[in-house]
Amino acid sequence: MTNRLCRFCNAHLDVLFVDLGMSPPSNSFLTEAQVLTMERFYPLRVYVCAECFLVQLEEFESPSEIFSDYVYFSSYSTSWLRHSRMYVDRIVQELSLKSNSLVVELASNDGYLLQYFQEYGVPVLGVEPAANVALEAIKKGIPTEVAFFGAATARELRDRTGAADLIVANNVLAHVPDINDFVAGVRILLSDEGTATFEFPHLLQLIRYNQFDTIYHEHFSYLSLLAVLRIFKAHDLKVVHVEELTTHGGSLRVWAKLETARQPPDESVTVMMRLEYAADLAKLETYTAFAARAEATKRHLLKFLIEVRESGKHIAAYGAAAKGTTLLNYCGIRTDFIDYVVDRNPHKQGKYLPGCHVPVYNTERISETRPDYLLILPWNLRAEIEDQMSEIRSWGGQFVVPIPTVEVF
Repeated sequence: MTNRLCRFCNAHLDVLFVDLGMSPPSNSFLTEAQVLTMERFYPLRVYVCAECFLVQLEEFESPSEIFSDYVYFSSYSTSWLRHSRMYVDRIVQELSLKSNSLVVELASNDGYLLQYFQEYGVPVLGVEPAANVALEAIKKGIPTEVAFFGAATARELRDRTGAADLIVANNVLAHVPDINDFVAGVRILLSDEGTATFEFPHLLQLIRYNQFDTIYHEHFSYLSLLAVLRIFKAHDLKVVHVEELTTHGGSLRVWAKLETARQPPDESVTVMMRLEYAADLAKLETYTAFAARAEATKRHLLKFLIEVRESGKHIAAYGAAAKGTTLLNYCGIRTDFIDYVVDRNPHKQGKYLPGCHVPVYNTERISETRPDYLLILPWNLRAEIEDQMSEIRSWGGQFVVPIPTVEVF
């Protein structure tokens, strides 16, 4: 009998979703000296709870280990900034946010989103556990609390600032090991008629488009609306609206309020639940069939890379993203296949990807070496990267995306 327990309902976890082998923490970039030392690897093994259908990883590293000194800065993605501004422009109007309102963002990163609320004169507060990232927001004049969010932090903030009219939680719900404590905190901090919006990659899209590379140790949970509704209900929250987004390969934006709030759920909640049931997300067979598809994608990518290298051509990669760490380590891809990876984030440049030890350079390296192929690791930013790196076409270079299957364009 396993001692693995569901992080939401405490049921035993016996049903395997996918096993991606041993992998290092995806954002643990290495210096040149560290490449010569022992590195931490943990099982990247995902289970689905047979009771509540929450897809989840076992916890091997604490959040303090993963997020205390973080290398992901949201402001380096042009398309993500555009997405954030559009959200702010819309929600300020819809919720009639003013100078006497309060917006709190959980996992506020470098202030990428809250800066746009400030332009409207709306008071903001960020909560960010990574001190180095929070410092960048503070430099921009964005009030930021360096803390992990949960019930205790929520009580402290409510006593100090009052309840929040809007809580924003973009791509953080999946990152918290104690999902019950996190959602309980939202319940505590939210005002009686306040709104909380959550964005997270949609499990339906992960399964449908074979996005196994979005699995890494920082992502403790992989979320469907089916599971989220159960989690929220247990903490006296209700989902009143659901939107499908194109971000991160297909995400949901869920609007939630207190169970006692006046606004009822609208038709979008029913529509999304029908979609998930139609996709058999309430059947365990859907989950147990996924591993074979991940293995097939691995074989197809390796076949392509072998053929390219044996023909004497060169491949570089774009984007030292977490999904790239998963993909390269799962497939056993190192510098024997990929010469290097480039990234716009200076905090990653001059270092090496975890596990596979592929060196990271700035984007100028591409024009200097002129590779035949550029493998886009953050394939969700495909259009943005294709536009940024269009110069490779001048020497006959081509782009490659690996997910859901290898595509050269």
